[in-house]
Amino acid sequence: MKAVVQRVKKASVKVDHRMTGSIELGYMILLGIKDNDSTEDAQYLSRKIANLRIFEDDQGKMNKSVIDVSGSILLISQFTLYGNTSDGNRPSFTEAAKPEVAIPLYELMIALLINQYHIPTATGIFGANMEVELVNDGPCTIILESKK
Repeated sequence: MKAVVQRVKKASVKVDHRMTGSIELGYMILLGIKDNDSTEDAQYLSRKIANLRIFEDDQGKMNKSVIDVSGSILLISQFTLYGNTSDGNRPSFTEAAKPEVAIPLYELMIALLINQYHIPTATGIFGANMEVELVNDGPCTIILESKK
């Protein structure tokens, strides 16, 4: 599993010109799920996301988590994070999980963030063509992966 975590002042997502999720201060996360990912990957990555300290403290150091700042998460599924262009210019997505694997893991990630870590979490719609807007704060972008 791969997460592109962007610290944002606000973010939103629309599907068919209809807002499906929006947040103020927090993380806008693009989540890619690989064909061999498991519940353990979702548990590991949700823990890393919840405890990631990239918000500034009173001394200006990145020392606070999204929980510490009472932030929210906008979680967007994005299979293209596993696009491979090593054999040409057109990406291959063979490593990306098929919907029957990816959807349950995506839903598990949402449930973990909300129920285990108590982080308000908005989403897009899995598999939909989405319009994502955000105001990146910093900018600050971190890439997390569940497997080394």
